[in-house]
Amino acid sequence: MALMDTVETMKRMLNEMQTELEDVIRGNKAAAKRVRKATLNFAKVAKMFRKESVEAGKTKT
Repeated sequence: MALMDTVETMKRMLNEMQTELEDVIRGNKAAAKRVRKATLNFAKVAKMFRKESVEAGKTKT
């Protein structure tokens, strides 16, 4: 996955989590479970972003 694709994926995931969090505030317990799962997936994508950004930094110098 290219660096910009990863950034777009992270943005999309955060927007989806924000929507689910609004449901959590309204008392939707299932949404809370979805948010917890989404945070785990987001962490994986964030690690991928870190790896890609380090590689991108190496190629530019």
